[in-house]
Amino acid sequence: MIRSLLIANRGEIAVRIARTCRRLGIRSIAVYSDADREAPHVKAADEAYWIGPSPARDSYLRIDAIIAAAQRAGADAIHPGYGFLSENQKFAQACADAGIVFVGPSAECIAAMGQKIGSKIIAAQASVPSVPGYIGEDQSDERLIAEAERVGFPIMVKASAGGGGRGMRRVFSPDELKPALDMARREAEAAFGDPALLIERLVLRPRHLEVQIAGDKHGNIVHLYERDCSVQRNNQKVLEEAPAPNLPGHVRSKLLNRAVALGHAIGYDSLGTVEFILEEGSDEPWFLEMNTRLQVEHPVTEAITGYDLVEWQIRIAAGENLPARQSEIEARGHAIEARVNAERADQDFRSDVGPIITYREPAGLRIDSGVKAGSEVTLFYDSLLAKAIAYAPTREECCARLAGGLREFVIAGVANTIPFLTAAVEHPIFYGGRATTRFIEDAFPGGWAPRSENARLARAAAAFAALVPERAPQPQSAWLGLAGFRALRPSGGLATCRVTVKADKTETGLTIGACGGDVYRVADDHGAFDVTLRRDGDVLEIAFDGRALRAPLSTQGHLVHVALGEERYAFEVKTEIEANKAKSGGSGSGAILSQMPGIVAEIKVAPGDRVEAGQVVAVLESMKLFISLAAEVTGTVKDVGCSAGQTVQAGARLVLIEADA
Repeated sequence: MIRSLLIANRGEIAVRIARTCRRLGIRSIAVYSDADREAPHVKAADEAYWIGPSPARDSYLRIDAIIAAAQRAGADAIHPGYGFLSENQKFAQACADAGIVFVGPSAECIAAMGQKIGSKIIAAQASVPSVPGYIGEDQSDERLIAEAERVGFPIMVKASAGGGGRGMRRVFSPDELKPALDMARREAEAAFGDPALLIERLVLRPRHLEVQIAGDKHGNIVHLYERDCSVQRNNQKVLEEAPAPNLPGHVRSKLLNRAVALGHAIGYDSLGTVEFILEEGSDEPWFLEMNTRLQVEHPVTEAITGYDLVEWQIRIAAGENLPARQSEIEARGHAIEARVNAERADQDFRSDVGPIITYREPAGLRIDSGVKAGSEVTLFYDSLLAKAIAYAPTREECCARLAGGLREFVIAGVANTIPFLTAAVEHPIFYGGRATTRFIEDAFPGGWAPRSENARLARAAAAFAALVPERAPQPQSAWLGLAGFRALRPSGGLATCRVTVKADKTETGLTIGACGGDVYRVADDHGAFDVTLRRDGDVLEIAFDGRALRAPLSTQGHLVHVALGEERYAFEVKTEIEANKAKSGGSGSGAILSQMPGIVAEIKVAPGDRVEAGQVVAVLESMKLFISLAAEVTGTVKDVGCSAGQTVQAGARLVLIEADA
């Protein structure tokens, strides 16, 4: 048995692997970059070693640094988790060369499935059909354009290496193809070091299904049933569940049999996932790719089978037989996982960065998390914060349990997808088990927008939270010491204060008066109302209009975060005087602003250049995705305020264009 294991990863997966190590009595060893010195995964392990600066290329992607840390720690084995080096053939071989067990498949298996082009050739030889397309060696634009025309639009351009939605572009017409090839190559090179592309027919309304398989070093291979991962944004998974809902038995049999057949074709010897798409109305699943690693969504399979899949990986790597035969593996109940990301779902899932002020997990769900209160979400790594997993005997109960838990899950300080996930789980399309990869477009045609039925109450709660200490012995005593208040209680008047509450670009003025006891009168643009407010630490108890609500709070300076069920609010609260001092204007219409925090990948213009509206003037890289920024006006470049390689914050002005008169 392996006695000590180095975890070559970070975040929630590193914490989760350390948990299994602890249960098995294995010494766990973490690695960390500069950005992760205080990260939860460092503290979850028995010991930890620094491996380099914050950028992944200088730390978590450095094979030499990780091997050196393992040797220094005396580790028997290395677990790569997912992402980073988990599907890197050179890393698996480096472990073998150093006499360290790689907790994953052989380098040969990784190589066989590591390129989508090569994997499709092997699948065809194993009688596993793939999506029609082009997987040839000729990577010239001329050949790719010709093959795209042969397949017929719409098509999908894909990076042959890697996954996670990077290097993928949907193309609906010939004039979109050349720019899509350029951007897909750029992303593929940046993320995987390999610019090779393939062309596939774009299936517009597919289900994304996958099968968990496991093989040992003795030729045994089993499946642990399938998962449905159809709910995606930007080609990246959002909700995953097991088993797949509303899947006919004969289609399930095809999925499972084809996955196992592919595993046998390459002599697979670890945990892996074979991915398929199923076109709406079809009963023929098409092979997409194989991931030769642990998947982000593996907890739903653990929930329905009762097995610890990380333990399986460790035992297989140690040379043991599979822990169970196929006849012993049963699927019971239903499980759904929701990925909580640091993103603005209402702004096309724009990534966000910053500190986590409050972090509170719900009861009743399994939470796999890589953050805590005080954690800093940075540009250096992907946006995944935590995974919320619900399990129940039936799918209906599972949906209800997950939605209820998400309402109680509070992460404040950085934008996150919890409100969107709650709405998605309760949407009739998902609840009915009818989601395809177009779920978000179908369910939220104009784009998802957060619910705001309780916005007036939330503004009042935020103002109260900003003004009243967390634990005032007598609630009214706090008001007497506040600047801008008139303490008129002794003469029969109200203690009142004028404040401004700002959310995004909307600013609302409030007058709050203390009426006595815990009752306050709040006046805004819509009139006045009385509300009972009582603070208990970081929770505000609200009574209004015959309803009683509990609102978790977090405050940091003028910033106040309020959670009211699935509704989440972030406000800046200031007294009227403070707000007047802080008034400032915005930029002109010719300003090209950074849509999100990121790194400037390319500046395509210089001062004095003429540009046309719609012309791409800059390219921004954020979390390994590339975003083209186009001019909104025709005119002359007046100023370029950044350079390639520079890190910029959301809203930073990159280029200024003087519009033609």
